[in-house]
Amino acid sequence: MLTEIRIDGLGVISTATAQFHEGLTVLTGETGAGKTMVVTSLHLLSGARADAGRVRVGASKAVVEGRFVVDDVNDAARAAIGEVLESAGAEADEDGSVIAVRTVNSDGRSRAHLGGRGVPAAVLGEFTSRLLTVHGQNDQLRLQRPEQQLAALDQFAGDGVASLLRKYQVHRRTWLDARTELLERTARSRELALEADRLKHSLAEIDGIAPEPGEDTRLVAEIRRLSDLDSLREAAAGAHEALSGAADSSADGGGVLDLLGGARARLDSADDPALTALAPRLGEAIAVVVDVTTELSGYLSELPSDPSALDTMLNRQAELKSLTRKYAPDIDGVIAWADESRARLDSLDVSEDALAKLAAEVETAAGKVREAARKLSAARTKAASKLAAAVSTELGGLAMGKARLEVQVRPLRASAQDSAPLDVDGTTLHAGSNGVDEVEFRLSAHSGAQSLPLSKSASGGELSRVMLALEVVLAGSDHGATMVFDEVDAGVGGRAAVEIGKRLARLARTHQVIVVTHLPQVAAFADTHLVVNKSDDGKGKVDSGVRTLTDEERVVELARMLAGLDDTETGRAHAEELLETARSERSVSL
Repeated sequence: MLTEIRIDGLGVISTATAQFHEGLTVLTGETGAGKTMVVTSLHLLSGARADAGRVRVGASKAVVEGRFVVDDVNDAARAAIGEVLESAGAEADEDGSVIAVRTVNSDGRSRAHLGGRGVPAAVLGEFTSRLLTVHGQNDQLRLQRPEQQLAALDQFAGDGVASLLRKYQVHRRTWLDARTELLERTARSRELALEADRLKHSLAEIDGIAPEPGEDTRLVAEIRRLSDLDSLREAAAGAHEALSGAADSSADGGGVLDLLGGARARLDSADDPALTALAPRLGEAIAVVVDVTTELSGYLSELPSDPSALDTMLNRQAELKSLTRKYAPDIDGVIAWADESRARLDSLDVSEDALAKLAAEVETAAGKVREAARKLSAARTKAASKLAAAVSTELGGLAMGKARLEVQVRPLRASAQDSAPLDVDGTTLHAGSNGVDEVEFRLSAHSGAQSLPLSKSASGGELSRVMLALEVVLAGSDHGATMVFDEVDAGVGGRAAVEIGKRLARLARTHQVIVVTHLPQVAAFADTHLVVNKSDDGKGKVDSGVRTLTDEERVVELARMLAGLDDTETGRAHAEELLETARSERSVSL
C-alpha cells in the first residue's frame, strides 16, 4: 500500500506532500492544476522512462518519493518483494515501510533509490510492480493489444492455467533446443563434416606425438644441462678426485679423505687430552666429505654417456614446438585443447543414424509440447467463458446493460518462416512462449449488435468502463495492491458515473484505490478526498499543492465540480445530497 508521496519540482508542482489511506481516495482539482503530475510521479516510481520536459521550469531536478507498506499484500507478492529488496541491499525503515525515490535532472538523466540504496530504474519498477498498478489513458489503450488480453485471461484463470503454462514452457524449451540442434546439423552437415575431419587430423597429430603434461618445461632444463655436459662432467670429476684421490694413484693421502683420516689418526694417538678432544670433530668432517663424494659419484653416473642424447632431446623439443605453434602456447594448453576437441568431435556426428536419432528425440519432445498445449488451450477456453460472463455482468452495472464481452481463444497459426512451428491436430501453429493461443476481447455494445474487437467497437468511455469492469473481476482473488486510475470515467456521466463510483468503492474493499476524476458522482464515493490547488502570483508563476479535504471542504469542492456552483447555497445543497446518495448506495451495495 502507498502511504505517502512527496513531489518536488515536477510540472506545475514545486513542493507537495500527500497522505494516502486504505479504501478509495479521489484526487480532484481544476483543469491544469496538476492532477496529471501526481499520476506522472507514480509512473516514475513504477520505473517509467524519465522525461526532462516534466521538470518544473527553473528547477534543476524533479524528485518523487513514495513510502510503501509491504505487509498487506499476498504471500507470493511479499516473497517476490523480499527478493528484490535483498538483491538490491535495500532496507526497510523502523516502521517496516520502504521508501522509493526517483530523481530526474533537467538534462534528462535520472536516478533511482530503494530502501536507501541506489538501484537501476528497472529494479525500482520490479519492486513497485507488486504494489502499484497505474491505469492511465495509455494503459487503457494497451487493453486493446492481444498480449494484454491474454495476460488478463491467464490472471483470471489463476493457478490452474499458471501451472499448465509452466509445464508447457519447460517442454517447449527442451523441444526448441533439440529442434535447433537438428536443424543446425542438417543445414550445416557439409560444414560440420569438414570441421570433424579437421579435428580428427589435428587429434591424430597430437596423439602421434603424445605430449605429457609439463614436458616442454622439463625438456628446456634437460637440454640446458646437456649443452654444458663436458664442463659439468669435468667439474664434478675434479671435485670427486680432490676429495677421494685419483682412481689410478697409488700414493697415500692423495685426497682430502686420506688427509683427514691421517690427521684424525695422529690426534687419536696423542696423549694430550686437548688433542684427543679434537678427533671427533674431524670425524664429523670426514662424514660430510664422504656424503659429498657419494653424491658426486651418483651425479657422474647419471650424466648421459650417449653422445646422441642431446640430439634426441632437441628433436623431441621440435616436435612439441610444432604443436604449441598450432594449438596453444604451451603443452598443457595443447592437451586441454585436445580434450575439448574430442568432446566437440563427439557432438559432430552427422551420420544418417545420428540425425535419425536426433529427429526421433525432436518428435518425442514435440509430442510433449503438443499435449501440454492442448491442456493449456482447454483450460483457457473454459476460463474465457467465465471471464466474459463476469465482465458482462459488471458492464451491466456500469450503464452498459445491453453490452456483452466475448473472450475468444483461437489457435495461433504459424507463419511461413515461423521460428517455432508445431503441428497440433493437423494444423501448424506457432508455439510461442505463452502457448499456441491468441486471445481477443470482442465487445457487443448493445443488444443485436455484432461483436467487434475492442479496438474497433469501443469508444473512449466504453473502453474505460470495460477496463474498470475487468479490474473489478480480476481483483476478486487478489488483495493489497494499490490501483491508480487516471480519469477512468472519461467520456461518461449521469447514472454511468454513479455506477463507476460504486464499482471503485467496491474495488476499494480489497485494494487501495486512488482515482483522478473530474466527476462529482465518482468523487462522492471517496473515503478520502484530495484536491490539487493551483495558485498564481500574478507574475506568470503558477504553483500547485495537494491537501486533504475536511467534510465541509468536500461539499465545497463537489459543488465546484457541479458546474462551478461552489459559491451558491443551491450548489452546496446539491453536493450534500450527492454525498448522502453515495453513502446510501455504498451501504446498500457494499
